[in-house]
Amino acid sequence: MPVGLMAVGAFCLLVVARCAARQKHAFRAVLGSAACGIAALALVALLAPYTGVTLPLNAFTGFAATVLGPVGVVGTLLLQLLL
Repeated sequence: MPVGLMAVGAFCLLVVARCAARQKHAFRAVLGSAACGIAALALVALLAPYTGVTLPLNAFTGFAATVLGPVGVVGTLLLQLLL
């Protein structure tokens, strides 16, 4: 795995951890965001036959959905649209 990609992933983890630390219930906030992100990824996969929008399930999309939540799924969709 490229070092630059690992550095971006580590930066994302630090930002999420810092934001979660400011919450009253940090673990619950992180767990809720991860659950919503995985649900959003599953929803995109379930609606793929109807919408034509697909996201492959790989390490990048899984990381984005789990760590960044629904924002990561939307960001991955935008990256797929741009690239």
